[in-house]
Amino acid sequence: MFKVISKDKNTKARTGKIQTAHGEVNTPCFMPCATYGVVRTLSNEELKNIGIEIILSNTYHLYLRPGLGIIKTLGSLHNFMNWDRPILTDSGGFQVFSLSSLRKISEEGVEFQSHIDGSRHFFSPEDVIEIQQQLGSDIMMPLDECVEYPSERDRVKTSLELTLRWAERSKAVHSRQLTVDSQEEKVRTCEPSTVNRQLFFGIAQGSTYLDLRKEAVNRLLEMNFAGYAIGGLSVGEPEELMFEILGFTLDLLPDDKPRYVMGVGSPIDILNAISLGADMFDCVMPTRNGRNGCAFTSEGKLTIRNTQYAEDKRPVDLNCNCFTCKNYSRAYIRHLFSLDEMLGLRLLSLHNLYFYNNIIRNAKKAIEKGRFEEFKREFEAKIQ
Repeated sequence: MFKVISKDKNTKARTGKIQTAHGEVNTPCFMPCATYGVVRTLSNEELKNIGIEIILSNTYHLYLRPGLGIIKTLGSLHNFMNWDRPILTDSGGFQVFSLSSLRKISEEGVEFQSHIDGSRHFFSPEDVIEIQQQLGSDIMMPLDECVEYPSERDRVKTSLELTLRWAERSKAVHSRQLTVDSQEEKVRTCEPSTVNRQLFFGIAQGSTYLDLRKEAVNRLLEMNFAGYAIGGLSVGEPEELMFEILGFTLDLLPDDKPRYVMGVGSPIDILNAISLGADMFDCVMPTRNGRNGCAFTSEGKLTIRNTQYAEDKRPVDLNCNCFTCKNYSRAYIRHLFSLDEMLGLRLLSLHNLYFYNNIIRNAKKAIEKGRFEEFKREFEAKIQ
């Protein structure tokens, strides 16, 4: 399922491959957020042309809109959105718990009110797994509780225990389905179904308490997940503390399983996490910033609405080979944003995703050559 290909000689950075039902994912990898089954403003072909191998969708949002019934009618999430590469589905736990006054947590699960029409719904850990099985994603995540920062230790401890009990219940559902599916495949003697090949990752919570992070990892390792995610970071804690927690937790995880850092996403943050041994990342930052007129470049961020770019003939980034930079000037893209023209949002989103994916691509090359530390240092010097 996962194989480490190479390791950097001076850091904990590594490259690898994850085998999924819809193809290989080379790591490190960045997963654009296709929350509702679409990376906003961009087509699947554009994502493929950039080199995106895997995307992330959200169980909570897809459950509410368009609804599981519609997706099932089309066959699967892959069929629904015409995407033939891997998909990771997040459980939607973070979104549910961010509803605060609109949700109620119990041992059985979480009751919540739709942010769309106010209707009431209930997610148990088992429900979340069964929904993701019906979506047919390649990698799925369990329902978990992400506490706010800062939180008292007792609050975090109680939350973590609930999350771990939910993880056990989720794993039981997944294991039962694997058994049933395997028995059915023996009868059918055909290719294994997507459900049979769905990878299931555990999520280590614990907020800023290292002993609770360790307890979370130890308990999850006993459950033997296909990979491990680190959640509850980048929720308001200082950057130095975030990387202390991240480095500590990554060191506890097994070498032969993929490591997914959830929601951590500036280019520098990603490179720092890679140096600590992380493999997978997701963040709305490149596309959200793009839609708001902010471009990531090899010299730092660029706010395209600024008047200084009104007559600027240069591309967004002189060192970029993306479609946007090869075809359009800063002046023209600024003009599009002044008109609130959709093309402007598309062009900067496209550029930002290319920029992110190119960082990952160059990071892999640097790891393979044993010079990742030097590569990261050079990148930091350019954008500061």
